[in-house]
Amino acid sequence: MNNQSKHVAFYIGSLTKGGAERVFVNLAEYFAKKGYQVTMVTQYQKEEEYELPAGVNRVISDLTPQEEGGRIANFVNRYRKLRRIFKEIKADVVLSTIGKNNFMAIAANLGFKTRVVVSVVAEPTLEYPGKIMTLLAKTLFYLADGIVMQTTDACKFFQKSLQKKCVILKNSMNPVFVRPRYEGERAQDIVAVGRMDENKNHRMVIDAFSRIAGQFPDSRLIFYGKGELMHELKEQAKNTGFGERILFPGAVTDVADRIEKAYAFVLASYTEGMPNTLIEAMSLGLACVSTDCPCGGPKDLITDGENGFLIPVGDTGALADRLARLLADADLACRMGRNAAFLQDGYRPDRVNSEWEAYLVHGIAPGSKM
Repeated sequence: MNNQSKHVAFYIGSLTKGGAERVFVNLAEYFAKKGYQVTMVTQYQKEEEYELPAGVNRVISDLTPQEEGGRIANFVNRYRKLRRIFKEIKADVVLSTIGKNNFMAIAANLGFKTRVVVSVVAEPTLEYPGKIMTLLAKTLFYLADGIVMQTTDACKFFQKSLQKKCVILKNSMNPVFVRPRYEGERAQDIVAVGRMDENKNHRMVIDAFSRIAGQFPDSRLIFYGKGELMHELKEQAKNTGFGERILFPGAVTDVADRIEKAYAFVLASYTEGMPNTLIEAMSLGLACVSTDCPCGGPKDLITDGENGFLIPVGDTGALADRLARLLADADLACRMGRNAAFLQDGYRPDRVNSEWEAYLVHGIAPGSKM
């Protein structure tokens, strides 16, 4: 069977700009270029989504106004419509992600020959909170053909019998971040990339920067992204007295070009699965400071003190200290950045995508013998 006769489908809520959505779009592009038939099934279509590459078909599974009814009827109708979609497209494999989407993908493909692989991208206890969601995940996932996890710590969410179905696959990195490390002079710009929400904890970054900004008058703090806390964060920055050095360019399409010459990168999240922004910043060779989030993503990437700094979640003092150490010692920042850049080879899209292809299409996990 050649690639042209194989059909790979993806199922996700929407393609709004986020980490999981970006990974799915990158994978869809890879499979399409390899000659596979590719379908992206999303429940919704929203504004400011990632653009799908040429050759990828998209199907929306949300109910039309004519299909809607009461609450229970809507649930049943959504299931029936999704099942009808999967029956019609006849994919060889379906990859789903995020919370209830995984349940729906499994249920909607019962009895079909389609191989169903679910993926958990966040801290499992947050993606499946409460007793009912946890029970459903730990039960329904037995019906999946595979479970893709982000870290070894995340696998421990499941009982040992279900851990046997788990495989860890790296995120597919955007090719624009694959480039030689910039070795020229760097302005003392500290950058952060991500949605401005509670989880990213940009407040702590502003607090930490305000503690050391007076010592380093040439330093700036730049946030790329937008979100519901944008206005509040701008007010906080203004009130520090260093507002003119705390910048909010918003969401940009050329992130790699914007940050590759930065001095340092910060990730202050409360929780993360495997953070794409940290992978990308390290790949570019930036000195990075990250919180040691539950689920273990950052600690799988950073060896503290060698290719970056790990700090406790919510520890403003530790963040201020590490940033000050980097700003005061350009040689330290350069050495950490160079060490971080070695990460790029392991996350190169061609290598990572081929591992996804081997697993999704052939069921061969990384490290297995062909």
